[in-house]
Amino acid sequence: MSVTELRLQGDAADLPSGMLFPAAPPRPGWYHPAKRTIDIALSLAILTVTAPVVAAAMIGIVVVSGGNPLFRQQRVGRGARCFRMWKLRTMVRDAHAMLPELRKFNEADGPVFKMRDDPRLHALGSLLRRTSIDELPNFVNVLTGEMSIVGPRPPLPEEVAHYDEYALRRLVVKPGVTCLWQISGRSHLAFEEWMALDNAYIDAWSPGGDLAIVARTIPAVLRGVGAH
Repeated sequence: MSVTELRLQGDAADLPSGMLFPAAPPRPGWYHPAKRTIDIALSLAILTVTAPVVAAAMIGIVVVSGGNPLFRQQRVGRGARCFRMWKLRTMVRDAHAMLPELRKFNEADGPVFKMRDDPRLHALGSLLRRTSIDELPNFVNVLTGEMSIVGPRPPLPEEVAHYDEYALRRLVVKPGVTCLWQISGRSHLAFEEWMALDNAYIDAWSPGGDLAIVARTIPAVLRGVGAH
């Protein structure tokens, strides 16, 4: 099996370096331009159709929490490049200062933090997360090329700092708005199951497979399973 070296780029000084892990298998040459075409076309359509929903959510956030309804959070993308991901703000301002006290209530395994009824959420936060409306601005990152519609969800730098080679492999492709994890239970899955799904996607992705995941995302979002 071929291997590749993760070379850190951009603002990624705190991430692991020099680690070898299995590379993504080669795909037919037309797959990548087809994926990018799908990304652009669907993102423009989704952003246009959902613009009233996003606008209403932004007004609601300002009413219940004040401040900027949008925020950009540092995430790690392909090749360990750090980028700023757009989201609708679901937490109160300065929520990061509350995290150290809440870590003892973490309900997830692995290097991630997940908590039902997170006290940092503002009055609309739970609804926005359960319906995935908070993630709609991610499509702006898709248009700018930092993300794809389908791919492993972009991790936080502090999560990647604790990855092993198996988990680091998810950084060989662009992160996505949706993925196999997103349609398979999300937070109800163990960290190892999550990483296995991402690695399975990396090994087998195709433009047709991406469209199938997009189609399965709609009922998954409506059910809201594991969305917190």
